[in-house]
Amino acid sequence: METFIGKPIKRREDARFLKGAGKYTDDIKLPKMTQAAFVRSPYAHAKINSIDTSEAEKADGVVAVYTAKDGCGEYGVPCGWQVDFKNGDTMREPKHPLLASNKIRHLGEAVAIVVAETLEQARDAVELVVVDYEDLPAVTCPKKAMEAGAPKVHDEWDDNAAFDWCIGNDRAEVEAALASAHHVTEMVYRNQRLAPNAIEPRSYIADYDVNGDKWTLYTSTQNPHLIRLLLCAFVLGIPEHKVRVVSYDVGGGFGSKVYHYTEEALLTWISKEIGRPVKWTSDRSEAFLTDAHGRDHHVKSKMGFDKDGKIVAHLTDEFCAMGAYLSTFAPAVPTYLHGTLFQGVYTTPLIHLNVTAPFTHTVCVDAYRGAGRPEATYLLERIISKAAKEMDMDPAEIRFKNFITPFNGTTEPGYQTQVALQYDSGNYEGVLKRGLEMLGYEDFRKEQEEARKNGKLLGVGISTYIEGCGIAPSAVVGSLGARAGLFEVGHVRVQPTGKVQVLTGSHSHGQGHETVFAQFVADKLGIPMDDIQIEHGDTDQVAFGMGTYGSRSLAVGGSAIVKSVEKVLEKGAKIAAHKLEAAEGDLEYAEGKWTVKGTDKSISFGDVSLTAYVPHDYPEGLEPGLDFSSFYDPTNFTYPFGTHIAVVEVCPDTGKVDLQRFVACDDVGNVMNPMIVDGQIHGGVVQGIGQALLEEVVYDEGGQMISGSYMDYAMPRADDVPSIETDRTVTPCPHNPLGVKGAGEAGAIGSTPAVVSAVVDALAHLGVADIQMPLTPQRVWKAMQN
Repeated sequence: METFIGKPIKRREDARFLKGAGKYTDDIKLPKMTQAAFVRSPYAHAKINSIDTSEAEKADGVVAVYTAKDGCGEYGVPCGWQVDFKNGDTMREPKHPLLASNKIRHLGEAVAIVVAETLEQARDAVELVVVDYEDLPAVTCPKKAMEAGAPKVHDEWDDNAAFDWCIGNDRAEVEAALASAHHVTEMVYRNQRLAPNAIEPRSYIADYDVNGDKWTLYTSTQNPHLIRLLLCAFVLGIPEHKVRVVSYDVGGGFGSKVYHYTEEALLTWISKEIGRPVKWTSDRSEAFLTDAHGRDHHVKSKMGFDKDGKIVAHLTDEFCAMGAYLSTFAPAVPTYLHGTLFQGVYTTPLIHLNVTAPFTHTVCVDAYRGAGRPEATYLLERIISKAAKEMDMDPAEIRFKNFITPFNGTTEPGYQTQVALQYDSGNYEGVLKRGLEMLGYEDFRKEQEEARKNGKLLGVGISTYIEGCGIAPSAVVGSLGARAGLFEVGHVRVQPTGKVQVLTGSHSHGQGHETVFAQFVADKLGIPMDDIQIEHGDTDQVAFGMGTYGSRSLAVGGSAIVKSVEKVLEKGAKIAAHKLEAAEGDLEYAEGKWTVKGTDKSISFGDVSLTAYVPHDYPEGLEPGLDFSSFYDPTNFTYPFGTHIAVVEVCPDTGKVDLQRFVACDDVGNVMNPMIVDGQIHGGVVQGIGQALLEEVVYDEGGQMISGSYMDYAMPRADDVPSIETDRTVTPCPHNPLGVKGAGEAGAIGSTPAVVSAVVDALAHLGVADIQMPLTPQRVWKAMQN
């Protein structure tokens, strides 16, 4: 019988995408559907004196115009995570209104919405809405937001702090260890703000059925059930059974489509007000202004070493922007997703991280691919590479000196860090050794030395990362501030013919779920992949699930499916034993059939499935059917790790960086489909390269975005990226049934510091110790001149 796990099987879903047959929210057309457009503030901070919609209301095709005073002003979108101040004070959580009423707090904030028969009519009418603004001073830098006298984002508090938080050992103990350290390396830098830029912009259609008194919200989301929960329970107060949230195909998200946005709730409210479906699709300019951004950490860090290069202590202070309001997962990013990974892969005995999270006059900041873990990895890998240079050590050597020793988490316990988490299994030496072999590290160093004699600037950068994935378990995340459980659901419905329908709470936006889930289900049931259908994205079909983010789909969602498959086989064995007139213990299951051990007596999966639904000859007391649902809530996160190595050449005349090689050796546990894993790694690496060399959201002092289009926001292109050389080691996760760890974010976590370190390495002989990202030719050239 053919096996499927571990095979590079082409994605089943690609056929419809390649034929243009995907079904995205913007493709949906409903009878009598209207179109919406927003009036958005041209200011980052302003008082709203008045809004005149009278001319817009009279414009051709206009169905309605709404401002906050028309009934939606009482509603606000909530935050899904609570992180309190370290002194015990409650996190400051301002109302995030669906439309601004009295005050503007970020550029592009909506003050009115126009609904019309066509999009063109709606956009024309938007130009007729007159808003009298009173421009006010703004603050966009999280560090400056905490200075005395900074413009306040929310007037009800004394300063702009949403919270401040710390983790690790006692600060005084860490400071004392640093004071007595043989060597201390310091870094002060900014992990710049990024825009997510999925190919498909956000898109929503809300439809109210007056006869059934029920809403349907079509949305380009990564998490339909979460949207329904927040929309119903916390925003509009609609009973959940009256709202269906549907998310068909989604063209990328990278985290930016997991949050509940104001537009979703507002359109849902409007659909009942006008009694017609209403649709809004963001254009690219709106996406830059209103999609939640990523990163924006301002960092000051010190790491101390003994005379042998062993880490003795690490102290970091960060200012991490929240934006004007708290997005759904925003408080989790610099705390639970960031602070708890500050041990990295090293045996650091003393760690202290302090996070101050201010409000700023900018759009919200939330989870973006990697979410907190790229920021932690960047700091750890850059500061240890910088320390190696300062102590005249090789960057690989200093890592080997400080690695946590290998452990499998089964015959020995997981590794307990100083920052709350216990790693499941790891062999960090192994991935670095393999990465160095792939590169030919020693040979490269010789080549680099010869090249410098001829004025050629070559550099190599190493990054050995770890991340926390499989986002759950509920008890742990609850203790860290989550306001929802982070389990997953898997429903396996076997039809009478033996065909299988799998419904999952995970949601695909490019990951290949329809292929990978079918692979392991087919393997475990011993049936063809073509007999398995994977479905997701409809809250009326799928039991409550928690969606896709944090590389959790396979580790959590896949494990829930496995639990249901095991229930199918357990019940199937009872039916098979009855039909074969044998004891259950005498049966074995393989290649899609139950066989009596030591005989040729067997019954197929299809025959058992039919018997379950035509129970004429059936075990007494066993109910008919072969249909099971399971919820899986793991005992721990998963911890993928790996080594990424970049080789660059820097042009001495222009500062342009040419990325010549990129090596990625990752350990994501067991691999279901190596081709899809490689694709995930490739995509993440490209995004990490983008941050290192090209991408940056820039606001001026007044809060105007001066990088709000692709004319000013540089995205990686094909010629910016070399062929990515991939390999992997396999250290299975010991606590989930598939032994998987997660691969979706790894590339974006390990790549960025590798590229930056490579550029700094190329220029180290000139005295360059660090360069602020992105490493544009201008910044690199200036660093060389200085």
